[in-house]
Amino acid sequence: MPSPALCLPLWSLIPFLLMLVSIAVLPMAVPEWWDSNRNKTILSVAFSVPVLVVVLACEPRLLVHSLLDYFSFLTLLGSLFVISGGIYIKGEFAGTPLVNAIFLAFGALLANVIGTTGASMLLIRPFLRANHLRQHRAHLIVFFIFIVSNTAGLLTPLGDPPLFLGFLRGVPFQWTLRLVPQWGLVVGSLLILFNIYDQFVFTREEIETHRALAEIVQARHPIRIEGKRNFIYLLGVMGAAMLSGRFGWPRGIQEAIMITMARLSWYTTPRTIHRANHFHFSPIVEVGALFLGIFVTMVPALEILNARATAFDLKTPWHFFWMSGALSSVLDNAPTYLTFSAMASGLVGGSAESLRPLFESELGQTLLAAVSCGSVFMGANTYIGNGPNFMVKSIAERQGIKMPSFGGYMVYSGFILIPLFILVTFVFFRS
Repeated sequence: MPSPALCLPLWSLIPFLLMLVSIAVLPMAVPEWWDSNRNKTILSVAFSVPVLVVVLACEPRLLVHSLLDYFSFLTLLGSLFVISGGIYIKGEFAGTPLVNAIFLAFGALLANVIGTTGASMLLIRPFLRANHLRQHRAHLIVFFIFIVSNTAGLLTPLGDPPLFLGFLRGVPFQWTLRLVPQWGLVVGSLLILFNIYDQFVFTREEIETHRALAEIVQARHPIRIEGKRNFIYLLGVMGAAMLSGRFGWPRGIQEAIMITMARLSWYTTPRTIHRANHFHFSPIVEVGALFLGIFVTMVPALEILNARATAFDLKTPWHFFWMSGALSSVLDNAPTYLTFSAMASGLVGGSAESLRPLFESELGQTLLAAVSCGSVFMGANTYIGNGPNFMVKSIAERQGIKMPSFGGYMVYSGFILIPLFILVTFVFFRS
């Protein structure tokens, strides 16, 4: 049977590329226009129409497969979004360097259960409250973005959207646990660097202000968690994903359980908690609008890249680590992951729809590890590399913190993250 890529013209790649460029550029070029979810939907539909015509004429099965993945993907994100919005952390902790580092370490673990977006939205406000008496706080938010909003979510498909897309395309749920060494090196190094740097800033601030800052920032109100029942619903979502992967449930069962958990959370959580969390559905509607266009327009892109993988000069793991990471720095990491995993699958004779052939060789698994790490880690390189980055920045600025500019943030990432990623390359992806 001929490959579907043979009947897909090269121009069918253009809508996908335009979709990704739009996501990267329009929020900065026309922010007021971009704020409207209606405009995002119009954009997605406009780019999707020419692809729909081509794919339906060539291989409708590919479109059906992609839309089913979209439904599963949005169900997971929506469920985690609703459930995490029903948990409110009240009170504060001492904003000292060591306690801050411990809090970020907790956030790094939590990100693998409720996702980097869920963990970021849940933890950023108590993190800000704990440090509200500090004068120099921008670096606290930068490291929060580095760790909680990006690099931490590598260990489960729930941690970051690209990994869940890999799970939908055949990557076993527990496979990402083999990335613990890479996760430990990056997250552990960032936590150590943060503690050292925050201690330096903390000491300098004490000298500048002639105050015993360690006593001033002690917690006045103990930490209390409201909406604890939502942790049960989170376990339900996680269990559904794990069992679906373990037993190969038919499509729909996993999604039905996740939707049920989200509905239970919504109807059993007091509205006071949602108000305290400033909860509203606009962010998940935005994700749904944008990813509808991505999942449609990426169909020919993935097939063509998979079929022509050998034509690109990407052969070694470090190529895939840096190329997937470079694009994830400026584009959304979910389609970037699918693009390069499709190319990796093509190199070992697999398809774009199923990544299972990657597990038949050590090279295939190393290539997938490189794509996974690059896509997740390097979303931290810029404010636009991952969805939570700008949200965390916006919340911090609303509380009076002067955050670095786009270029200023990249100075942080250039001095801290890039050397760390070079170390990851030599340790794990040199061959």
